[in-house]
Order: sequence, then structure tokens, then C-alpha cells
Amino acid sequence: MIKKRYFHMTEEMLKANPSMCTYMAPSLDARQDITVEAVPKLGQEASAKALKEWGQPKSNITHLIFCTTSTLDMPSPDYQLAKLLHLSPSVKRLMVYLQGCFAGGTALRLAKDLAENNKGARVLVVCSEILALFFRGVSETETNLDYLVGSAIFGDGAAAVIVGADPDPVFERPIFELVSCCQTILPDSEGSLEGHLREIGLTFQLSKNLPDLIVNNVEKTITEAFSSIGSIKDWNSIFYAVHPGGRLILDLLEAKLGLEKHKLRATRHVLSEFGNMSSASVLFVLDEMRKKCMEEGKATTGEGLEWGVLLGLGPGLTAETVVLHSIPIKSS
Repeated sequence: MIKKRYFHMTEEMLKANPSMCTYMAPSLDARQDITVEAVPKLGQEASAKALKEWGQPKSNITHLIFCTTSTLDMPSPDYQLAKLLHLSPSVKRLMVYLQGCFAGGTALRLAKDLAENNKGARVLVVCSEILALFFRGVSETETNLDYLVGSAIFGDGAAAVIVGADPDPVFERPIFELVSCCQTILPDSEGSLEGHLREIGLTFQLSKNLPDLIVNNVEKTITEAFSSIGSIKDWNSIFYAVHPGGRLILDLLEAKLGLEKHKLRATRHVLSEFGNMSSASVLFVLDEMRKKCMEEGKATTGEGLEWGVLLGLGPGLTAETVVLHSIPIKSS
């Protein structure tokens, strides 16, 4: 699992496209010109590093899942990425468009299904996001906090991971096992988080009660996710890879579950260092957790614990939940 982060919107680019900084100015063409090229290329950088770490021939990749909320085009970014990486022309591609912040979990769920139902499959999952489609200026006379919040916490980033079943113990080193997955529309949440593609780009609408909606349903959501393997009596007994949607949400979730302060450390680190990168964010969290566990000599990739949960949250309001089983870390 490899991540790649950079900020694509340079000052020079904004000066060349003043409509992107002008409140409510039509600018979709300019934004698309940027994202159509940049999104696959950023995905290529993350993918190349993931493939290098995996260490197996690219010809062994049987499926490609590409996930983005940052652009729309045909041929789609999965096609462009397959060309950039020189993958087999017969690689089976799946494009996940405009699912927002829960889509990293969705991509893992789809990859799990493909890997388990196609013998020998190796699925390259790529989430690539840049801010260009929804970055914009604000009005001097009208205060729109949705735009301000989005510009403040969203960032550019891409992450790639290879998913497969029955890993080769000689050549492959698993990081996490994807045990079970579920997707849930949170009750009474319609209209709480929406995005709309318009001539001005991608607009967002955030409800003031969004944090409460998430936190009031998160315990039930995680409980249902673990129902197939048993109940969790102590929420501090598992590890967490939570989408870094904002500090308030993390604070409230921590309080709701009675979590010790270090339980959301990986998520808070990603939020502070990289921001909210939509679909790529949860993969950044897993990678941060993996690296810290190795640095600190933990027994497993899940902060020394056996079981954990990945929680993606996005438009709908939708929760994508993946139950994770950590892998023992072998000493070098």
C-alpha cells in the first residue's frame, strides 16, 4: 500500500484560470482540462510505488479499480491509468465515480469480492483525488461556510493497494485481511451531505447536524459490521481506520465510544498532515498505521491488536465499513 500526496493547484495555475477563483463563475471546462490529465497521473505515481513494493510482475494484475470524485471523462481514468502503467490490454477495469469520501471503503469491498470469486486474481485499487473540481473563491457579500470548510480541509492525494486472496507466502507480504464489508445509509440523513456538478464545478452542501448524525449512528454501524464474527464488548479492544472528515467528528466519535486518546492517532495524523482527500483518505490512514506499527515494534499491523475496523463516511449519508484482521509483523 503506497500513498502519494501533493497540492496541484499552484498560484500560477490559478492566475491562468481566474474563473476558478471567482465566486459562481462558470469554470467547469478549465477544471476538467486540469483534472482529466492530473488524476490518472497522480494515480500512476501511487500505483508504481505500490507495484514496486509488491514486487510481482505487472502482468499478474488481473483487475483494476479506479476511484475518483475529481473528474469525469471518456475514456475514463481507469483506461488512462492502464495505458500509463502498461498493464495488460485484457485487465478487467472498474470505474467508481463521484462516490465521495466513503468510496475508499467501497473500492476495497469490490476488490475483496473480485479477489475471492476469481481464482488467482490480483486487484490493483487506486484512489486519486485533486481539489481542482471544487476549489473556488467566496463572495465578498455572501458568507458560504460550505465553500470555506471545503477549501480549508480538503487536499490532493492518491493511494494504491493490491488486493488478492490466498497470498503466496514466499513472494507476498499481506498488510491487512479484509474480513467482511457492509454499506449502510444512515437513517434520517437525506440532504445532510450532497455534491452537485454544475458549470461552476462541483459544489457541496453540508448540514449543520452532520457530525451528530454520524456519531449517533456509528456504534450501531460498527456493531452490525462485526455481527458475523462476534460482538465487541470493549471499543478500545480494536483498532480504527476512520475517514478524516474533520476534527469535530473525530472528537465526538471518540467521546461516543469512550475511546482512549491514541485510538484515532493515525486518522488525526492524516487529517493534520494531508487533509481530507476524499476516497484516498482511509488508505492513507491504513498506511500510516502500518508504518507506525513497524517503527514502534508492535506485534501486528493493527497497533498490536488483532481486530479493527475501517470506517468511510460520505454523501448520502453513507457509511462504508470494513472489518479488518491485522497481520503479525515479522522482525527483520
